[in-house]
Amino acid sequence: MVRTEISLFMRNQPGELGKLATLCGENGINIDALTIQDASAYVQELFKARGKSLKRIASVASYNSMRKDSSEFALVRILMEDGKINKAIDLLSRNEYIFDIMPVIALELENRPGELARITSKFGEEGININYVYGSVAGPDARCLFVFCPEDIDQATKIFADY
Repeated sequence: MVRTEISLFMRNQPGELGKLATLCGENGINIDALTIQDASAYVQELFKARGKSLKRIASVASYNSMRKDSSEFALVRILMEDGKINKAIDLLSRNEYIFDIMPVIALELENRPGELARITSKFGEEGININYVYGSVAGPDARCLFVFCPEDIDQATKIFADY
């Protein structure tokens, strides 16, 4: 249930995802889930958070520069195959990817109406905000894999301990 997600910055240009996927495949690492977004949206959110916080992480000029430069990059969040996260981290390091890791909640859900509502309502009932979520299903008879990034991973872990 608690898994390690890798968030990395990748050049936003044709072929880059193929290079990353090939690198993983050639090294026997399966990608269980993946989401990609333009990194400028991520930097925009950092800028907004900076404005709401008393803690100044960087100057306005630095954020404006990052926002301009970030359009050349994509933010990729990847859930690698269980048991191979250390191998994946080593592989990304050796190939000079810029990345970070964090714990997330990965749940296999029944593929039926209301199942996502049931799970997300549990987060809400416990007062846990979900920073982001992504998921998919392979077909009508398959289970869904959803990845949740809660604000409080420890509290979320307790809620879904039996799941």
